[in-house]
Amino acid sequence: MSVQVKICGVSHPGAVTAAVQGGARYIGLVFYERSPRHVAPPLAAELARMVPTGVRTVGLFVDPTNEYLEHVVSQVPLDLIQLHGDETPERVAEIRAAFSMPVMKAIKVSSAADLDMADAYAAVADRLLFDAKPPAKVAALPGGNGIAFDWTILTGRTWSKPWMLSGGLTAGNVAEAIAVSGAQSIDVSSGVEDRPGHKDPDLIRDFLKAAGR
Repeated sequence: MSVQVKICGVSHPGAVTAAVQGGARYIGLVFYERSPRHVAPPLAAELARMVPTGVRTVGLFVDPTNEYLEHVVSQVPLDLIQLHGDETPERVAEIRAAFSMPVMKAIKVSSAADLDMADAYAAVADRLLFDAKPPAKVAALPGGNGIAFDWTILTGRTWSKPWMLSGGLTAGNVAEAIAVSGAQSIDVSSGVEDRPGHKDPDLIRDFLKAAGR
């Protein structure tokens, strides 16, 4: 089975084109104003309309209110909601029910103990995403920090829902990350940027090739 790739945080048409042509399965749009990858709904709608059938458009949110979710989904055609904040399992279930849309929950990981909460989220979400936890007392975004975690803690682990690996992935290490973790889906953001928030089409193509696309 080939590995599915998500290019997250796209903000311009060239990035969408490179991702789609290179074989990405998911395109991620960030709706978090503190992120350099944030896109306003009008631009996001334009980018989403470029995504062909067969490729899924993901909206990334951080502890969103229902009002903000409605503001976005009423304008942008999304296939999946990604929750990348401190949402509880109860909140994940609430959002999934309120918007009748599949939900992926990000779990921040620095050690094997952080995986203990995965089952509770797997019970209410459609997918899981394991991302590196930012170091304590360091100003960092909820994701997209270019930090990796020890992939061996995922080796041989299974959950009741599909899961995706994220955090510090680049064209130079993605093959190793897949081999070590056993991931069937991977997510990249800062690893395909030439500057914060700007996806480089060549880096996207290189990453997808390295991931076996």
